[in-house]
Amino acid sequence: MSVFANLVEQLAQLLEPLFHASAAAAAIVLFTAFVRLLVHPLSRAAARGQKARTELQPKIAELRKKHGKNPERLQRAVLDLHAEEKVSPLAGCLPGLFQLPAFFLLYHLFSNRTIGGEANELLGHELLSAPLGHRWADALADGGAFGAAGLVYVALFALVAAVAVFNYRRTKRMMAANAAPVPVADGEQVPGMGAMKKVMPFMSFFTLITVAVVPLAAALYVVTSTTWSAVERAALYR
Repeated sequence: MSVFANLVEQLAQLLEPLFHASAAAAAIVLFTAFVRLLVHPLSRAAARGQKARTELQPKIAELRKKHGKNPERLQRAVLDLHAEEKVSPLAGCLPGLFQLPAFFLLYHLFSNRTIGGEANELLGHELLSAPLGHRWADALADGGAFGAAGLVYVALFALVAAVAVFNYRRTKRMMAANAAPVPVADGEQVPGMGAMKKVMPFMSFFTLITVAVVPLAAALYVVTSTTWSAVERAALYR
């Protein structure tokens, strides 16, 4: 982790003439963009997989009619169809999974007061007036929601909310376009599927909670990645 801390510190020094006291925050945004660029091929593959799965829907509907009263056989038939067509049902999860190490690295980096036995100098960096190692609760305790640090979080919450609304509308449109019941027997749906479909459009709003409880540095990663993801998915799934 000390190696990564040195990289962030060096990048912040390079950006300091442009961003001054917020150079470390800018370094985190650039680091996030770099991670997203590395993951982009997986995102493109996930988009192709989603389109392929959509094209399989007519065949899956036939399998449901044929094996609707035998859930185990239906599941095997659907998996065999995916294997035959070389479509992975889990491809869409890979971009998110590959980003988790970067997020947790930033989280721990800005949660520890010492790194390699020495004081963590990164905790002294700020985004405007908000320390990168602090959380929203610290901002509330130091000036309130509309204090100098609190306003930084207000801006982040506003951006996350705007992205969440965009994702909500887009998800609702996609679910309406691809709506198809998943019966397992006599018209019954897979247990929990109905609830999942109701919750799915609201998933983006959970990012607000993440931004509120993690250190500001990790929150910056989440906000940048979420915004990138919304723009990327709008382009890939249009």
